[in-house]
Amino acid sequence: METNNSENTPKKDSNKIYFLIIVILALLVTNGYLFFKDKKANDRIVTLSDEKSKMETEIDKIEAELDKANTTNVQLSEDMKKQQEEAREKIAQLREALKKNQLTQGQLARAQEDVKQLRYFVTKYTADIEELQRQNASLRNERDHLQTKVDSVTDRATELTKQNESLNSKVKAAAALKIGTISITPLKVKSSGKETDVTRASTAKKLRITFNIADNPIADKGMHDIFIRIVDPSGNLIIPSNSGMFNVDGEDLQYTYKTAIEFTNEGNVYNIDWTNPNAFQKGTYTVLMYADGYTMGKGSIALR
Repeated sequence: METNNSENTPKKDSNKIYFLIIVILALLVTNGYLFFKDKKANDRIVTLSDEKSKMETEIDKIEAELDKANTTNVQLSEDMKKQQEEAREKIAQLREALKKNQLTQGQLARAQEDVKQLRYFVTKYTADIEELQRQNASLRNERDHLQTKVDSVTDRATELTKQNESLNSKVKAAAALKIGTISITPLKVKSSGKETDVTRASTAKKLRITFNIADNPIADKGMHDIFIRIVDPSGNLIIPSNSGMFNVDGEDLQYTYKTAIEFTNEGNVYNIDWTNPNAFQKGTYTVLMYADGYTMGKGSIALR
């Protein structure tokens, strides 16, 4: 009996050892599985975090490009304005989703796809704005070119207008009546009405201006107003109460006497009588005559 107990004891101890080894191996396998599982989960968290950070950086770049595109002085169409608003809404949605830190791998993949679409849109949007800028630059160049032509034509028209005005002025001056010869005769008027020539101021009552018109084929035939200015020996213009104004070479002047003659360009001799409302003075009287806005000529007479 003693011999049998001794043989069974080692066998039981051997079984316990095997069991412990199995348990230890099982624990090792379990710990290894948990370790690798936790490591894989940590790696996945790190991966998700890295992807989110990359996406946030990409979104920042996209928004910066969108802002830069809008700093150009380009008039956007309604469609482009709408597209820009939609892009900014998508950027806001992506930022909000990334802030929650609860994105699954699938949600992250969809967000990445949204970022790709957003990148495509901004690239196209920027290209459209650059095309608008090129078109605007082309239109500005065309406008400037046309403006240069317009300015050139305007300058030419202005020059031609000035030349035409100058020519018209020359023609008008050339067409104005000019005195060929002139003589001035002091006259005394007797009580009978008979007129006689005199030389003394005390006996003179009026002046007779006798003249003819120089040949002028371009002057208008017909009636022409004649304005006369008479300056006394003291150098004063004689201005009667019924005097008015007329224009000569762009200057308004007062006249002493106004009448009219009919011009025929046939060498007619004209007589204009002017009665002095005051007494004549000793000295020289100067007679200046004007027609058609220009000086016709002048003459003078000395009274003793």
